[in-house]
Amino acid sequence: MTTAPGHTTDPPDRSDPSHPSHPSHPSHPSYPVVRFEGVGLTYPGPPPVQALRPCDLTVERGEYVTVVGPSGSGKSTFLNVAGLIDAPTAGRYLLDGIDTGSLPDRDRTALRGQRIGFVFQSFHLLPHRSALENVLLAMVYNGIPRGQRAGRARTALERVGLGHRSGHLPTRMSGGERQRVAIARALVSEPSLLLCDEPTGNLDTATAGAVLALLDELHADGLTLLVITHDPHVAERGRRTVSIRDGILSEVVRA
Repeated sequence: MTTAPGHTTDPPDRSDPSHPSHPSHPSHPSYPVVRFEGVGLTYPGPPPVQALRPCDLTVERGEYVTVVGPSGSGKSTFLNVAGLIDAPTAGRYLLDGIDTGSLPDRDRTALRGQRIGFVFQSFHLLPHRSALENVLLAMVYNGIPRGQRAGRARTALERVGLGHRSGHLPTRMSGGERQRVAIARALVSEPSLLLCDEPTGNLDTATAGAVLALLDELHADGLTLLVITHDPHVAERGRRTVSIRDGILSEVVRA
């Protein structure tokens, strides 16, 4: 970039932690956590499949937004885009004000690990590792110093009510307890966004209610939640709901 005749300026170094687009740069409270600007995803053919049609979406810091739709509606595609697993083929996705499309793959991966906590329907815990070890392992690739990991893992388990079960294996836990471990694992890196995919899908009604109550508590503590579900009762727990059908996002107007 030329600044004056005979003088040039090097392009910004995104490997510098002080640069706003660096994954470890602190989030700015004035930026939305999630902003889609005409974001869409088309899988190449033949024939091409428009799995997520270009859409706009803003999730402000501290919001609890649910995304509801039937099977085959585009929920998984939305999850993959919001979770930085797949890059959109149209539009711009800003996470914490960072234009994710401008980042190389390595920085996108780092951004995902540091800014997004995932909770899945099937828990995805290592069966032969304790609850504490499962949470600890989430920090190995996130740049969290080794000396901080054990304390942070215990704090996360206590936050979800499982401090007394930290030494137990997932195989010795109920479904609700396993999901709480998964939530603790998602929280331990202090993400900007908790992204949940059918978090109660494998749980009975009573246990699901307890997990949803925990999500309510986390939201009350200021966490930003984006919960994807097919269940309208789960969708009602959000303060806002967006529906998805045939790859089209639309805001649900509540009475």
